[in-house]
Amino acid sequence: MAKQNIFDNEIFFEGYQKLREKKSSANVLFEIPALYSLLPDLKGKKILDLGCGFGEHCKDYVQKGAEKVVGIDISEKMLAVAKKENSDPKITYLQMAMEDIAQIDEKFDLVISSLALHYVENFAGVVQSVYDLLNAGGVFVFSQEHPINTAHAGGDRWTRDENGNKIHLNLKNYGVEGENESVWFVDHVKKYHRMFSTIVNTLTEAGFTIGKMIEPLPDEELLAKYPDQADLFHKPDFLVVRAEKKK
Repeated sequence: MAKQNIFDNEIFFEGYQKLREKKSSANVLFEIPALYSLLPDLKGKKILDLGCGFGEHCKDYVQKGAEKVVGIDISEKMLAVAKKENSDPKITYLQMAMEDIAQIDEKFDLVISSLALHYVENFAGVVQSVYDLLNAGGVFVFSQEHPINTAHAGGDRWTRDENGNKIHLNLKNYGVEGENESVWFVDHVKKYHRMFSTIVNTLTEAGFTIGKMIEPLPDEELLAKYPDQADLFHKPDFLVVRAEKKK
């Protein structure tokens, strides 16, 4: 089964890099704070980062006390930036697809993944591999695009009034799981839609218990600064999950 590596497409890579540099991106405002709020104390922990990208998080985990961090990514371009800008003696970067992590011959206290799992077709396989790689009492924290977003497969996402203001979200085929192609910097970006229940059931069937889930929304202070983020009350952009392996 071929694994998608859209991040080594030059046009996509440059567009994504510019997006992540924006201080007001949804990642900065919502996804990263929610993800970090679910992390345990990192002191002395061995951490695996799935889809580590540019490695900023890996470096941050070390600065927060992690003993060792292994960052994997399928993208050669991403890892080149990571090794150049976010290297550390306690960090090892590996070019590897998330579907292949069963090949890693060590155990971790914590597995983290930021906005990568919706690119994976075999979610159940990756979840089971994560469970097997965790020590007893280990924690799996991940974010992904919200299932309402991954259900979208073209056309206008919104119904608008005569002035172009968004009235409500257009949603169809939420119950049709599988591959959707979208245009994001380039054509044919593959994302995999799974219903909310499928995500939860896959985790529990692998042996995890659910510790907490967050669907990040703006507070009043953030809305005052970024009023367009009121869209999120129609549809959260992200789902952030903490799952735990029994001690």
